[in-house]
Amino acid sequence: MAAEVCAAIDVGSYEISMKIYELGARKGVRELDHVRSRIDLGSESYATGRLGTGHVNEICGILNEFCSVMKTWGVTKVRACATSAVRESRNRAVVLEQIEKRTGIRVEILSNSEQRFLDYKAIALKGTEFEKTIEEPTAIVDIGGGSVQISLFDRDKLITTQNLRMGVLRLRERVNQMGIGTRKYAALVCELIHAQLSVYARMYLHDRVIPNIIIVDDYISPILQKKKTLIESGLIGEEHADLPQGVVSAERFIGFLASVPTESQVSNARNLGIPLENLPLVYISGLIIKCIAEVMHTETIWAPGVTLCDGIVYEYAQKRKVLATQHDFEQDIIASAYHISGRYKGNRKRSELIGSLSLGIFDCMKKIHGLGKRERLLIQIAAILHDCGKYISMMNLGESSYSIIMSTEIIGLSHRERQIVAEAVRYIYMAFPESAEEESRSEMDDEMRMTVLKLTAILRVASGLDRSHMRKLTDTDFHLKDEELLITTSTTEDITLEKELFGTRAAFFEEVFGVRPIIRRKRGMK
Repeated sequence: MAAEVCAAIDVGSYEISMKIYELGARKGVRELDHVRSRIDLGSESYATGRLGTGHVNEICGILNEFCSVMKTWGVTKVRACATSAVRESRNRAVVLEQIEKRTGIRVEILSNSEQRFLDYKAIALKGTEFEKTIEEPTAIVDIGGGSVQISLFDRDKLITTQNLRMGVLRLRERVNQMGIGTRKYAALVCELIHAQLSVYARMYLHDRVIPNIIIVDDYISPILQKKKTLIESGLIGEEHADLPQGVVSAERFIGFLASVPTESQVSNARNLGIPLENLPLVYISGLIIKCIAEVMHTETIWAPGVTLCDGIVYEYAQKRKVLATQHDFEQDIIASAYHISGRYKGNRKRSELIGSLSLGIFDCMKKIHGLGKRERLLIQIAAILHDCGKYISMMNLGESSYSIIMSTEIIGLSHRERQIVAEAVRYIYMAFPESAEEESRSEMDDEMRMTVLKLTAILRVASGLDRSHMRKLTDTDFHLKDEELLITTSTTEDITLEKELFGTRAAFFEEVFGVRPIIRRKRGMK
């Protein structure tokens, strides 16, 4: 394919940045330009829950300047994304409409899980360096203005991901409201951080040692990318000058932070090569890293220097088949779902069976249902989480499962996709809404409703094939013939229960797809 020039824009909490890239089959992804403009949206949004006219005017002015830069480079594709500052604003719909009318740029709001997943994909651009790091227990610490995302890896697998509301701007505003002096500043910030970290460590670390931390942020990462600055500031010694770019020891990093308050702010800013106004945010980000490193007993900190813009273009390059994917991100989503299921005492063997049966039906019915690869992943996630609600209530399994799924972040899924999974699981056990009143409570549009209907119909049949929970139908084939879905099993076990209680599930499936599922034994089986 011919080289394509595209732009990625991040409307963040503290600045708006744009990167311009060239995409080509030969050279892959090449960064051409990076422009940034400071705008403190987070302070107003987190404090008042709104973005005022002044900030909207600033955003439009910056984006119009970016449009001029894009025209110079001949950009043909642009994706602009906003994160927590806009996401948490109650007037976000008005803000986005104003931006589009005045700049021609449509800004989409990323859910927290979508944002963090793009940052995670950006790290994966580092290829073998990333894969090698996550072979050992590793935490990706993604520090934003409003919150911090901590994702734990072990043996290449994503174990869990949690969002903590202790972002750099949010912490700064809370401490500034106290009106304290510089001597107590670090101690109070660390107290606020540890208040959340202590709960996190108790629930998810269980005294586990995490030797590696990977940092994604807009504050410390640019500093750790400058090897000369690291040597001059003592973050690495001359004898460690051959360390990979962005890598420092946790011990040296913590020691460096302890020395910062003894220097003047002007001296610190000059030594670190940053604007004086950025120093408080850099310091708070550093304290977050320090506290996490201490709790996890970390040895090495790596800041790969990636940004959300890199993740945006990485995802686009994947879709355009410009970049070959080395890491299997879908497996991370599935591993995360299994971890959630385990937390709520889900039956893994039954989940695996229902998942296998669901995928068999899904693939066999492909021409009928018209769903794609993404929906195939969603039905896998739904099968894994199908019984998580039993942890809360055996009587209200559908509603309890729905509540757990909607309250639990699944990295890599958008809010809408998570809702599809939650609704599909809920209606395995409950009647699907038919009246206008029930429909309005479900908050599903027509497209989502049809997707949920189809996934639910498949999941009901799959779970019905293991009604006894004894995994009798592990050896099962699916074949579509005329208006029948033939479910053929070679089991020698008694499947009277499955057959007798299959009727209502088969009827719902037939109503949705116009195809009747029928259970049969293979010839020669009794």
